[in-house]
Amino acid sequence: MLLVYTHKITPRLIYTFKHIGKRILGLEVSFTSKVEDFIAHNSLKMSYTKQPLSNELFVRSNELLFENGLSDIDINVQQWDNTKGFFATGERSDLPFDIFAASFYLLSRYEEYMPHVKDDYGRFMAKESLAYIHRFLNQPVVDIWAYKLQKVLKKRFPDYEFQKRSYRIQPVIDVPTAYYFRQKGLLRTVGGTLNDLVRFKLRQLYQRYSVLMGFKRDPYDTFKWVITKQKQSKFKFIVLFLIGDYSTYDKNINTNKKQFVSLIKSIADYCDVGIKASYFALDDVSILKKEKLKMEAIVNTNLKAVRHSFSKLNLPTSYRNLVELEINQDFTMGYIDTLGFRAGTCTPFQFYDLDYEVQTPLQINPYHCMDFALLKYDSELDKTEHLQKLIDEVKAVNGTFTPIFHNYTFSDLDRWKGYRTLFNMILESIE
Repeated sequence: MLLVYTHKITPRLIYTFKHIGKRILGLEVSFTSKVEDFIAHNSLKMSYTKQPLSNELFVRSNELLFENGLSDIDINVQQWDNTKGFFATGERSDLPFDIFAASFYLLSRYEEYMPHVKDDYGRFMAKESLAYIHRFLNQPVVDIWAYKLQKVLKKRFPDYEFQKRSYRIQPVIDVPTAYYFRQKGLLRTVGGTLNDLVRFKLRQLYQRYSVLMGFKRDPYDTFKWVITKQKQSKFKFIVLFLIGDYSTYDKNINTNKKQFVSLIKSIADYCDVGIKASYFALDDVSILKKEKLKMEAIVNTNLKAVRHSFSKLNLPTSYRNLVELEINQDFTMGYIDTLGFRAGTCTPFQFYDLDYEVQTPLQINPYHCMDFALLKYDSELDKTEHLQKLIDEVKAVNGTFTPIFHNYTFSDLDRWKGYRTLFNMILESIE
């Protein structure tokens, strides 16, 4: 057990030390403000305050973990070996940066509460982030810092046996539209046909009716392939279906269609199933609740996982709604157009509500790669190279790699050529 001496034990401090200590390094952590208890402890220990007590392992604390609410923080990012660091600590500290305050800043998504420019969908963009501006978005810095702490602890306590965690993957398959042509209903099919004719998309028109008449498989229907891959894997895929009402933004199949419901049930026999919350469920908890109950009725289990449409988050409202509905797993934290680590970590973490200063039961599973982000690389070789670099970063800290693909990514459509190979590459990275 690691005992931490500090002048003030706060919710922020407990939250951050538990993530670094317990989730990354596998250490139980406890806290004290009593010098005598600290001196009496004969295992791992460190002080986190303004001045060292004597010659113990000491990290000089920044004020961030002892504050309440938000303030405009001046951050100076500097090089630290092969990574970056901020919140410098001074000479007497055993680490040159306060990794705990810096980790809290990234994990709490502090910067997303501050004024920033949003995109057309109202999303926080990668280029607005500290990590992008200072070029450490491609590293899970929180995990890297944790291992730097472990190195210092090992030097001070050479006899202590540290736990080793292992690299794992958590593939997510998004299903915003289960079928391209099938199960769309008469109006949408007629509309699609007219659209094909007006735009002279004769090849698509031919394909549409080949599918509707049963001569060809629907291009988006890649579910047999997904199930085959799941059967060959030792870990569960997470498949998230959009089951919200039809709207401008959400165009999946109605759950009144028996075939769609039976598809969800058949996938649930092999994979973990959750919902892709509709665009309007983002701000309306009653719509989200309706979608939650609908999915629970289909799969006959409590809903565990959610991802918001378009990867849109309105902090803290989006996450508070999930907490209110007792949904404990979220897969929205990432960037749709940029590879990397939005929250600076490849370890699932709890949502910390900055307004209420409390850790919630909601586990955020940050994703590091979405299929769309790979489209910017022209060649298959480029895509493979960038994906491999990302996997290597996660492997280096024995973290959890979470990629997000869509059902149509595995289709034969030209745009997604080679993506089955990329997905296989991720699956094989575990061996």
